[in-house]
Amino acid sequence: MNSDSRAEAQARTDYAQPFLFEELDIRGRLVCLSSSWRGMIDGRPYPPSIVEMLGETTALAVLLGAGQKQGGKRITLQVRGDGQVPLLVADCTSELKIRGMAHHAAEPRGSARELIGAGRMMLALEDSDTGGIYQSIVPLEGETLTEIFGHYISQSEQLPAFLRLQADGESLYGLLLEKLPRADERDADGWNRISMLAATLSLADTRSARPYDLLTRVFPEELLRVYKLHPVEYHCPYDENKVKDMLRGLGRSEIESILTEKGEIVIRNEMCNHEYRFGAPIVAELFGDPV
Repeated sequence: MNSDSRAEAQARTDYAQPFLFEELDIRGRLVCLSSSWRGMIDGRPYPPSIVEMLGETTALAVLLGAGQKQGGKRITLQVRGDGQVPLLVADCTSELKIRGMAHHAAEPRGSARELIGAGRMMLALEDSDTGGIYQSIVPLEGETLTEIFGHYISQSEQLPAFLRLQADGESLYGLLLEKLPRADERDADGWNRISMLAATLSLADTRSARPYDLLTRVFPEELLRVYKLHPVEYHCPYDENKVKDMLRGLGRSEIESILTEKGEIVIRNEMCNHEYRFGAPIVAELFGDPV
């Protein structure tokens, strides 16, 4: 596949598209993922309900990541509860590189809120340039993840917001609209009209559709300005050297103690679904002398 073909495929599958209704003072972001989403859940036997919930969490993480004005940021979104799904986590960098995971009971049953139970949502924004981390922790308000996330966005942005999230094992999408302060002056019915049209969007509509074509199909009578399209990528590389650096930091005596007790060192990276195994020769490799 040449570069033009790859760009064409990217434009149809894994992207974040910011846009603006110019005559209405309403802004939005559209996220559609397929290959990057499948890469994230590949090798993880999640039941359909967990795939859907993790997909919606990932969609929101990308929507928020696409809203970052500067690079070097990482947004991590966590939903923690006391139910059959104690943890959903997805994160997205300002370069729109994603990863995520879920913890769940063997055979989860029930609605999203029943599966999560009582819990809280945490949003962390990490700035690699300054080393600073901003955290927001809020109780879960709503019955679905879309309601929970939508309530949080409306409160944090202090703007009326419309949020729609859908996911399955093949693809996901997220649509976020925000009503800017002068929207009612521009068109008193604009927000209601746009929200009603946005609610008609289905996951099937988004598959292999160019973002501009998709937006104009959903909002056929509106004047749209679309901004630069941002590609989204699943990024969770196998990094044995980083793990070895961590082991080196534990020290020789600790490593030898683990090997004596266990016979090998096994490190599981759940976020990336990687497993690292090391036998006795790792001591010589890390510390420079024979075992």
